[in-house]
Amino acid sequence: MDLLNTLVDKGLRREVPTREEALAVLATTDDELLDVVAAAGKVRRHWFGRRVKLNYLVNLKSGLCPEDCSYCSQRLGSKAEILKYTWLDADAAAEAAAAGVAGGAKRVCLVASGRGPTDRDVDRVSRTIAAIKEQNESVEVCACLGLLSDGQAARLREAGADAYNHNLNTSEATYGDICTTHDFSDRVSTVKQAQAAGMSACSGLIAGMGESDADLVDVVFALRDLDPDSVPVNFLIPFEGTPLAKEWNLTPQRALRILAMVRFVCPDVEVRLAGGREVHLRSLQPLALHLANSIFLGDYLTSEGQAGKEDLAMIADAGFEVEDADTTTLPAHRTDAPVAGVPSSDEQADEATDEAKVPAPAGAARTDLVSVRRRGAGTDLPPNA
Repeated sequence: MDLLNTLVDKGLRREVPTREEALAVLATTDDELLDVVAAAGKVRRHWFGRRVKLNYLVNLKSGLCPEDCSYCSQRLGSKAEILKYTWLDADAAAEAAAAGVAGGAKRVCLVASGRGPTDRDVDRVSRTIAAIKEQNESVEVCACLGLLSDGQAARLREAGADAYNHNLNTSEATYGDICTTHDFSDRVSTVKQAQAAGMSACSGLIAGMGESDADLVDVVFALRDLDPDSVPVNFLIPFEGTPLAKEWNLTPQRALRILAMVRFVCPDVEVRLAGGREVHLRSLQPLALHLANSIFLGDYLTSEGQAGKEDLAMIADAGFEVEDADTTTLPAHRTDAPVAGVPSSDEQADEATDEAKVPAPAGAARTDLVSVRRRGAGTDLPPNA
């Protein structure tokens, strides 16, 4: 396809595709899907080789959020039967993080529900970062605490936070449809504050909330304008007890097309396969590794994920390798540092054809695919890592 050849050429040059080209990726047919994956896979391998970065979530405070984000099981008024607990102390959080690091995670993501942290909360998280770094100095720590107030980003950076996550989630035009307690500009402001403080910005989206193709392209182009170092792509987990519980409109094929579009628009950033991958990609998860160069290991904030050992087996079986702690994730032009293991030229995508034999699951997505997290942080059970 001329479209895919054009997008590969642009991706290798870090040239932004047009909106029309991005929309055309989402409009490709299932018959063209492997061609799309193979093309985007060339861009992924050019910048990141066959490495997969592992990340691990620690939910520091679960539930009881005053915000009304429709997609979230922790939202105000949520009837989802999730774990609810207040702040983990620093030692408990560090213990949870250690399980992920032992499983191969290079980055630990510290997440807390709420509109944004108080200064006291920043102190709590600072102590947690110190406890984690004391155990493993080389581990990356990303904080995700909501909207930041003046000075808080600098304090987190001084405490040792390497990155800050705050997702844009959906397009500016439709943001009011999923949340009324804050707006799109608040989220953009927080990402910019993190960048100004010297933290690596992590900001992504949630697909599957009933948005249009134009909405998806809008939010990805907004992310491109913000230029975060990592872009997590979440797929809605439709928790019973939330307003979007009935939004089961993603197929594995559409999820792959969305990931490919993100890779073409953001060719040289860390594209992370995030929440909902097991629910919506299902048996096609290995194909997504040809598009994303980063995944979460084990469980998510309030839902359980694939077993950690299955994640590692999937990566190996698909012909990829876990990125080690001594390897710089991002290309040299984004870090001013040499990047180990990145091929110097484009490669062929023959391996994608082997996945053509993977059958798409029959029938619609099932609500029984969502498993509420009952282990790990906030419980007496060991974590999934």
